[in-house]
Amino acid sequence: MMKKSIFMLLLMLITGTAVYAQKFALIDMEYILKNIPAYQQANEKLDKNTEQWQAEIDKLSKEAKALYEAYQTSVTTLTDEQRTQKEEEIVAKEKSVAELRRKYFGPEGELYKQQQTLIRPIQDDIYEAVKSIATRKGYAVVADRASASSIIFASPSIDISDEVLAQLGYSN
Repeated sequence: MMKKSIFMLLLMLITGTAVYAQKFALIDMEYILKNIPAYQQANEKLDKNTEQWQAEIDKLSKEAKALYEAYQTSVTTLTDEQRTQKEEEIVAKEKSVAELRRKYFGPEGELYKQQQTLIRPIQDDIYEAVKSIATRKGYAVVADRASASSIIFASPSIDISDEVLAQLGYSN
């Protein structure tokens, strides 16, 4: 009788736990983004602008370096006044390099602004599609397999990446 009671108690606990089990799904953000042409175009534009900005910064840096090297070779022949003037010129050039770098790549720089303009809307659309699917199908959690380094294995049956692409209008 005692064994039967313990068995029934354990059975009720296991059944009760199963009732509260949550549904999970995975997406592969890298896969989704690779299949969205607008994202590829946005990335190409960002890459092109980044190269252009970096070339501008490199050119200014070379100018600053050339000024410094010229100063180093002629420092012994310059008067104190000329030396001070050249040093100020070098410092001003290096400062303009730093300002340009901040303008393009700083926290509120052009790269950040363009990412917000070009990529953020795509990410927002993906989030809304994931949210819609998760709500409709009752998923408690949707994890990104690309960024979840602790996921060692996940069944392909819980990957909803293709569903997300379909919801966004991209069939794969």
